[in-house]
Amino acid sequence: MSATIDQDPQRTAPAAGAAPAGRSWQGVRALLVRLHFYAGVFVAPFLLVAALTGLAYTFTPQLDQLVHGDQLRVERVGDRPRPLSEQIAAARAAHPEGSLASVVTPAEPEDTTRVVLSVPELGEKQRTVFVDPYTGKVRGDLTTSWGATPLTTWLDELHRSLHLGESGRLYAEVAASWLWVLVVGGLVLWLGRSRGQRVKSVRGALLPDRAARGVRRTRSFHAATGVWLALGLLFLSATGLTWSTYSGERFGQLLDAAEGHAPELDTLLPGARPASEAGGDEHAGHAGHGGAAEPADPDPAAFEAVLAAAREAGLGGTVELTPAADASSAWVVAQKDNVWPVHYDRVAVDPAKGEVTAHARWADYPLLAKLSKLGVQGHMGVLFGIANQIVLAVVALGLILVTFWGYRMWWQRRPTREDRPALVGRAPARGAWRRVPLPALLVGIPVVAVLGWALPVLGCTLLAFLVVDVIAGLVHRTRAARA
Repeated sequence: MSATIDQDPQRTAPAAGAAPAGRSWQGVRALLVRLHFYAGVFVAPFLLVAALTGLAYTFTPQLDQLVHGDQLRVERVGDRPRPLSEQIAAARAAHPEGSLASVVTPAEPEDTTRVVLSVPELGEKQRTVFVDPYTGKVRGDLTTSWGATPLTTWLDELHRSLHLGESGRLYAEVAASWLWVLVVGGLVLWLGRSRGQRVKSVRGALLPDRAARGVRRTRSFHAATGVWLALGLLFLSATGLTWSTYSGERFGQLLDAAEGHAPELDTLLPGARPASEAGGDEHAGHAGHGGAAEPADPDPAAFEAVLAAAREAGLGGTVELTPAADASSAWVVAQKDNVWPVHYDRVAVDPAKGEVTAHARWADYPLLAKLSKLGVQGHMGVLFGIANQIVLAVVALGLILVTFWGYRMWWQRRPTREDRPALVGRAPARGAWRRVPLPALLVGIPVVAVLGWALPVLGCTLLAFLVVDVIAGLVHRTRAARA
């Protein structure tokens, strides 16, 4: 809802030098109109880019199957998979480079097994070898990042940072920081207007006015669509902020204060001392760091024993098996089922004894940790499968239309008289804050300050808007004085 404005700024702007009207709650509305207008004009391009890139990312599961299907799927689903140790041996025979980092078991019968290698020249990325679990044949390999294919990684970086690095992530944080402001402000303006000036019914707020013409018709489509999208947009704003650079840091501080992080899994073997205390190399087992020799691969048969122990402990579905980082640590087996109902249990396993030494259960996660985890999966379109993707696609397309209608309203309000033509309409009148009741100012200013601290990008951009607005006002007064 990028420019829902009820008044025509050309009719409501006071004459130059006129005293502002008395303080009333209409002043709050006028201030919201001005904020919504400027936020829509300047932030909507960021939202448009985020919607377009997010729409593309929504379909990554289908695009992955289209582009990387040969690696991700088997030719034919067999009756019984080969032993995991044989699959690992086949992958290492085809790709002896690097060190064995982890193994991911298939999520579905038609999926391949993923053998993940840490290769120094790939840096933070990995080489993933895809093995047919029924034949033991290697289907291919890809350079992956956190388990994502090259295509998914590229689209993720496009949506997250436009491939501009850390500085590029600011665009997404600007969009997420202001999205909820535009949605809430637009709802207040539209629902308030529908009660006072339009059909006094739910229908009047939820459906566009097809009988209207011009800017009023455009406004009705812009606002009514925004009402339908509101919950989805607020969800995307909140979940996007949790892993943004600056607001995400504030969210992490909240989790620290509320003890809302996921429970740690104790990987220290019983009776063992940490490698650092035992005088060992604390970096042993972390392949790809520094110039040290690559550590030897664990025995592929150990994966069988560790997987059997994890299955016995109740970890079903697809799991990731990660060898121990050093001699005093246990192996880690983690569930990776991101589709509802999710499964995120983790166990530490002693490979020598085939026993579980620690268990971190999804059921024991604090509420904030659960909401954060589920929110991210919902934002990525994974949590509810194809239904999740469809909802996200509809929200993204709706946001694109709402943005278009917002700019169209701005254009439709342009002066059309021959003696004062303009490309776009005038902005709402300045000085609306002078008409806001003092109690509202006394409450609102501290609230805005707190929001500016919690959402630093929102606070900085809002401050920049205010500075530009003050400068523009001074320039206008100077020109008026000279006239």
